[in-house]
Amino acid sequence: MSNHWLVPSPHTHAIKVNSEHIDVLGHVNNCEYLKWMEAVAWSHCEKLNMNFAVWQELGYAWVARHTEIDYLLPAFEHDTVIGGTWITENDKRISMRRDYQFIRESDGKTLITGFTRWVCVNLTTGKACRMPKEFAESFDVDVN
Repeated sequence: MSNHWLVPSPHTHAIKVNSEHIDVLGHVNNCEYLKWMEAVAWSHCEKLNMNFAVWQELGYAWVARHTEIDYLLPAFEHDTVIGGTWITENDKRISMRRDYQFIRESDGKTLITGFTRWVCVNLTTGKACRMPKEFAESFDVDVN
């Protein structure tokens, strides 16, 4: 079944749903999607050659400021879920927005959509600051 992504070429990361992801209602617990959003974001950072070791060398990091998730359909044990992410905004100063879409592999249906607004912080002070040029360039908008 073909997947119906909201953008042409998101970065994707597969997740196999197992029993630890399931809640008392028999489907994936809502909290798991937040963890998976983080996992697909880290996977995307790795692809961009911007892993945490690079952030430490630069002295900067991204921290989540705001996250929204729309839960559309449930996922169940043994499903494979494909998480997709892409950068939709980067002000080249202090923040960027990363969007997400999670699709069930078996039928291509969208399970959740969401986004996180990230703020650049200085690792020494922990305070928000202007992002380095490496962040501005590497985390550029990629909705094509």
